[in-house]
Amino acid sequence: MDSAGQDINLNSPNKGLLSDSMTDVPVDTGVAARTPAIEGLTEAEEEELRAELTKVEEEIVTLRQVLAAKERHCGELKRRLGLSTLGGLKQNLSRSWHDVQVSNAYVKTSEKLGEWNEKVTQSDL
Repeated sequence: MDSAGQDINLNSPNKGLLSDSMTDVPVDTGVAARTPAIEGLTEAEEEELRAELTKVEEEIVTLRQVLAAKERHCGELKRRLGLSTLGGLKQNLSRSWHDVQVSNAYVKTSEKLGEWNEKVTQSDL
């Protein structure tokens, strides 16, 4: 399989949503068989392209099955280690909030707001 021509999107909105029933879904090659061949292709070239298409579609199904199995295994390992999605999210938010608090923009803004607050609270208004 030529990896240079592959486009694998791991950021798909369907990532991780494969169920066991999805792994047995057949690939619909009927659509490709019904479309007329592009002019300029010989029958042999068309047959070769269709065979390659079938092979690539089968590889895609296999990769989806492997990914689903790996995601289940990952979930099981996290469960056994006591890691949860909520815990990971909480840790990421805490880390991000800390990064914001130590940023130059936040520090300068906090200092300026403190000065303004002091002026407002000490004014006669």
